[in-house]
Amino acid sequence: MIELGKFNELTMVREKQQGVYLTDGSTEEVLLPGSYVPEGARPGTKINVFVYHDSEDRLVATTTRPRILLHEFAWLRVKDTNSTGAFLDWGLPKDLLVPFDEQENRMEEGEGYVVFMYIDEKSGRLTASSKLNHFFEKENIELTPNEEVKLLVFKETPLGYEVVINQKYKGLMYANEVFQQVEVGDKLIGHIKGVRPDNKIDVRLEAPGFKKAPTNAERILKFLNDNNGFAPLTDKSSPEEIHLLLEMSKKTFKMSIGTLYKERKIKITEKGIELVSPAK
Repeated sequence: MIELGKFNELTMVREKQQGVYLTDGSTEEVLLPGSYVPEGARPGTKINVFVYHDSEDRLVATTTRPRILLHEFAWLRVKDTNSTGAFLDWGLPKDLLVPFDEQENRMEEGEGYVVFMYIDEKSGRLTASSKLNHFFEKENIELTPNEEVKLLVFKETPLGYEVVINQKYKGLMYANEVFQQVEVGDKLIGHIKGVRPDNKIDVRLEAPGFKKAPTNAERILKFLNDNNGFAPLTDKSSPEEIHLLLEMSKKTFKMSIGTLYKERKIKITEKGIELVSPAK
């Protein structure tokens, strides 16, 4: 069965003017438009594709990886709003809908939000929701103190920051334990502080043994060291470009490169940022 909202390894069965048709071995087929067909593909070739509905509500495949997959949380920006809801840019030609009744607060064009993607039971379409509390695992908490986890910041509160843990659980980072710039949409590495009797989870960025988690400036330096001392990003780069490469907000990026520039660790050019002395 071809799975909507996921990557499927499918086999090319026939070619048409508009592209090629793929199947999982059943009678079901899906079109991969010609612009995405790998060079040299022919009947029998296996292709790994993401499957979704196009603007005419037909199943279609793409080799492009979207910014969110089925049953995942991700930070996405609103491209447009209308009487149906908000439409998010998830990296594919057809935008991802968040209906009004699935918006925690009314979404605004140009703003970014953390959402969860699921299949709407009535329409059978991929849909997103910013009412995140409906989608967290709340009973079977399989986490241990000091365990390293992946975090996605989705809300700032008077106590600190609410985060998605490992694409599964909801956690809280206390503001008085956060010693770096943090914004909604940031992806971070953290550690489990503890799971309370009511199954609420506390997390911290600081590693066990008081080993500090890398600062955003250190993360930029590591990226530069791993990429020949260069990153094609400037203060004119889009928030999406910055988030894709460095997994941080544009505001955090600008603050961090400002710090590195003052410390004379990087230089800023029209093409991007460079290490003053690239690591050998």
